[in-house]
Amino acid sequence: MNRNLFLAPLLVLTLALGGCGYNTLQSSDEQIKAAWSEVINQYQRRADLIPNLEATVRGFAKQEREVFLGVTNARAKVGSIQATPEMVDNPEAFQRFVQAQGELSGALSRLLVVAENYPQLKSDKNFLELQAQLEGTENRIAVARQRYVRAVQDYNVTVRSFPTNLTAMLFGFKQKPQFTVEDEKAIARPPKVDFSK
Repeated sequence: MNRNLFLAPLLVLTLALGGCGYNTLQSSDEQIKAAWSEVINQYQRRADLIPNLEATVRGFAKQEREVFLGVTNARAKVGSIQATPEMVDNPEAFQRFVQAQGELSGALSRLLVVAENYPQLKSDKNFLELQAQLEGTENRIAVARQRYVRAVQDYNVTVRSFPTNLTAMLFGFKQKPQFTVEDEKAIARPPKVDFSK
């Protein structure tokens, strides 16, 4: 008899939690962590390719010291940030990570522009292989970020929708940070093309 008195409220509580989105929140949170891990893996793959690419370019373009220093500094900044699954719960740490990765992307772009000035380098087998791997990695990063964005979007909608927003507040589920574009106006402007060179 006492057992039934205990089981009845437990059953009601279980049904209430299941029907109020608690399990959905848990599932969505795990999807975000998995997507974030893939983003980190792809960024790490890119970071691992950089020293070989930089060494190959350096062999041909020794006078481009400033560009190499920019890549080295950006890579060191990325390496100094501890990327963990918990980072998606800390908007400030998340933004530092995104900013450091953006700086590294810019430094890599400048490095590849330098490579364009050296025809021998552009035909070097090692450089071509590394450039192809880097391009493939950039594509993987874009796909991983897209999956993360979608997972966070689904989660954030769940956290903000009624009645799951009540469950989210009760259990401390907060919105997750999203990748953002630093300078949307600059991206909206069409690139300048100069064929006079």
